[in-house]
Amino acid sequence: MSATSYEHLAKEGLESLGHASAAALLDQFAQQAAAENWSYSHFLGRLLEAELAARKQRSIDTCLRFSNFPYLKRLADFDFTSQPSIDRTLFEELATGRFLAEARNVILLGPPGVGKTHLAIALGIIAAEFCYRIYFSSALELARKLATAFAQNHLPHTMKVLVQPKLLIIDEIGYLPLDPHQASMLFELIAKRYERALPTIITSNKAFGQWGQVFANDSVLASAALDRLLHHSTVISIKGDSYRLREKRKSGLTSLQPNLTQTTIN
Repeated sequence: MSATSYEHLAKEGLESLGHASAAALLDQFAQQAAAENWSYSHFLGRLLEAELAARKQRSIDTCLRFSNFPYLKRLADFDFTSQPSIDRTLFEELATGRFLAEARNVILLGPPGVGKTHLAIALGIIAAEFCYRIYFSSALELARKLATAFAQNHLPHTMKVLVQPKLLIIDEIGYLPLDPHQASMLFELIAKRYERALPTIITSNKAFGQWGQVFANDSVLASAALDRLLHHSTVISIKGDSYRLREKRKSGLTSLQPNLTQTTIN
């Protein structure tokens, strides 16, 4: 069999095995291997490297496609200079993904517009880049989803779907009140993820002392939810003006000075 026939057979074999990226690069690498006198193992390694990289990217793309993110924002896109007191090393540590392996919750507290959602999504993207499943939802959207599932007798299935992702991001807890039934189901979701040691990212405009309002004025339910969320967590409290007010400050209309504190709770 000629060399050309073997190359054709190799390409067909790679395609039939589902190695499309390696098949597409076969001719290019074969020519480069001949020109640079690669060993067989070097040639095979380059093909496998390209195939594995393509597969990882497809996995990342799938994770992001099903994440329900409203937009994609990375840590590199965040204007850390607008928060001069922020401990960037904290986010560098979170960016390692260690919080995912440790099942450590991340709770971002602060007024609207200070970047909580941006930072939560950025950490979610990092999780996707580790090929972990993530799901993003506002607290109210999540509560309504659970209430609809309950009304349609699908609550166990919906709860299972929401518990399964490696990382769940619940955005804007406290922006709008929940009714008692919604609050109860949201607590159940938090409790189930806690039992399975799965990390959750929370953003909220309410201090912990106000979480009774979040959970339909049920201080016992709020305390139980916080007990689970804070058991192993990193809490970041952002105090300052919103992005829009910072823009006004740059125009000389305001001079509010932002501040940020952070705590890791084990």
